[in-house]
Amino acid sequence: MGGCVGRYWEGWEDTQSRGSSRNGGRGGRNEPLKKERPKWKSDYPMTEGQLRSKRDEFWDTAPAFEGRKEIWDALKAAAVALETNDHELAQAIVDGASITLPHGTLAECYDELGNRYQLPVYCLAPPVNLISERSDDDPSDSPEPPTAPKKEFQLKVRLSTGKDLRLSASMSDTIGQLKKQLQAQDDIDATHQRWFFSGKLLTDKTRLQDTKIQKDFVIQVIVNPQALLQAPKPSPTIPTTTTTLPTTTTTTASSPAPE
Repeated sequence: MGGCVGRYWEGWEDTQSRGSSRNGGRGGRNEPLKKERPKWKSDYPMTEGQLRSKRDEFWDTAPAFEGRKEIWDALKAAAVALETNDHELAQAIVDGASITLPHGTLAECYDELGNRYQLPVYCLAPPVNLISERSDDDPSDSPEPPTAPKKEFQLKVRLSTGKDLRLSASMSDTIGQLKKQLQAQDDIDATHQRWFFSGKLLTDKTRLQDTKIQKDFVIQVIVNPQALLQAPKPSPTIPTTTTTLPTTTTTTASSPAPE
């Protein structure tokens, strides 16, 4: 893995250890989650795609070791929220899962049973020598995709609340369009949705075809806890009755003219 820079090196030398061990003694101390992210340098220049693959490999295999899957899921959601600078959401996830942070970081933490969990540094922050790929937000030099007939399929999304939903989507749809569809279907404000695939934040302008997602894959949606809309209850419709009054026509007989 990469080497850490500065004070973050200590404690991450064994980040390859993906399992968890029971250690209730150190789990007693709990610190608030720090906003600072570790700075580290990879042994070789790493692209965004290589970083995503490395993270996917860890999150796919970590729950197979000791520890509870729901804690691993919570740690993944917290790490994603922290990387997108949503510190408040990350802290809420940690608190909701009763995770203890002895040093105020996700690198080493404990659940309420005393099980120990360790996250590698590459799951907490990108390396300083990361090779950036072309941004999805940059419209320059990106020609409009040719218009093709839409082939819709059921896209599976998994909310941070634990709920799974299916949306009707096509590969030409943008994430912004799908956010509005999710808002209409489940009353979740589109501005409070953050969509992720393979550990990468998907922008509103990103099209599904750009993510190389397949119809059986799952997109993670982090939802702000305060995002649920208070949908107003529709007022009952009171039928109106229209009464038509009969029209009376009065005919006045005229007197005969005198001879």
